[in-house]
Amino acid sequence: MNLSPRTKIVGVIGLAGLVLVTLIMSPMLMTSFPSFISGGGLPDCEEVTQENEAASDGATSDIPPDYLELYRKFGKQIGVQWTILAAVGKRETDHGRSTLPGVQSGTNYAGAAGPMQFLVSTWGGAKRIKIPSEFNGYASDGDGDGWGDIYNPADAILGAARMLKRNGAPENVRRSLFVYNRAWWYVDQVEEIARKYAKDGTVKVPPQADATCDEPLVEAAPSDVVARILAYALDQRGKPYLWGGTGPDAFDCSGIIYMAYRSVGLSIPRTTFGQWPFGVKVPDGEEQPGDLVFFNAGPGTRPDSPGHVGMVVSKGKMIEARCRLCGPIKVTSYRGRDAIVGFTRPLQNPDVMNQLKKLDSAL
Repeated sequence: MNLSPRTKIVGVIGLAGLVLVTLIMSPMLMTSFPSFISGGGLPDCEEVTQENEAASDGATSDIPPDYLELYRKFGKQIGVQWTILAAVGKRETDHGRSTLPGVQSGTNYAGAAGPMQFLVSTWGGAKRIKIPSEFNGYASDGDGDGWGDIYNPADAILGAARMLKRNGAPENVRRSLFVYNRAWWYVDQVEEIARKYAKDGTVKVPPQADATCDEPLVEAAPSDVVARILAYALDQRGKPYLWGGTGPDAFDCSGIIYMAYRSVGLSIPRTTFGQWPFGVKVPDGEEQPGDLVFFNAGPGTRPDSPGHVGMVVSKGKMIEARCRLCGPIKVTSYRGRDAIVGFTRPLQNPDVMNQLKKLDSAL
């Protein structure tokens, strides 16, 4: 191969000298999305899941078995296409097989390290970080040893999956890849590799990101009040995140919850910091639709003062307005997400229970 150096602007960077001079630039949008036409019925989401997980013969022959297992495991866990994750690993270091500086030890000329080529600063400020970490970054513990090691494939691949998710995947793959390496030719290359790794030659949106694969969330609500709360929240899907937003066109994470409860005549605190101590704490595993799930995420937050919140819509799923670059308001999985602080049930707050009694008596 004829190789030339390249420069990354921000975020995670790849190895120098990996630009193929024979690359033919592809169109701006190459990611394909599944189309479900089934006479008005729901798609077979289990079938879609199997299709998304199927690897081509080229993938199984090119990707080392341990790496393939990690790509598929963490792609499914975090909710990004494993083929995109694997294509990043291929494009950056040939799945850790590159002998260039910064792959097995040290850093390359731009300060990137490990099989997924994280900047040390983006990783969290050090190459090996105790998990959970007090520092902002993508350092992750993929092998369960309590450390986020930038050179450990499991840790690095989990960190890369989290970064892609944070920046728009699985819906907006191109944006997430552009943040990973701010060059459109890089985005095109990664997508081309990803299509070759997929058995059907396409890069699909995972079913958990497709509204047509939702179970009947409202119909399954435990009460009429919860059903109406969920209906309001779910109706906001597709709208953008806006810090401080309470609708009708955009919301922040606590704003959509505040307005969903307000839509049925119930008043709860407006902000995440107020919502966390307001509801009755619910043990993990006993949460139900309408409950809130909190995360130790965002500026100035800590375990006893979580900064992000979502609303449980079914076991393992929530609706959330996550961040400006994270895509529109949508139903996502909270299982496998980092820094879950706990669950609360606003409907069991004494003040809310009194509000419910007044509403009942007014009917």
